[in-house]
Amino acid sequence: MKVDVTRIILCAKDIENITGRKRTYAQKTYKDICVCYGRKKYQGITVDQFCEYMGLRREDIEKFL
Repeated sequence: MKVDVTRIILCAKDIENITGRKRTYAQKTYKDICVCYGRKKYQGITVDQFCEYMGLRREDIEKFL
């Protein structure tokens, strides 16, 4: 039986894959989102936070995860 797993936490590599930009852009964007939402270093950013920050729909990025 196949289980459909949906991730809720993104990393900089995910942002790199979604945007098609370089690693440094993805890392800066990740850091900017953390600052925007008041996240601490050990806390990740959620898919929903990323979508809201970038103005994207969750359905559009789920294929990249």
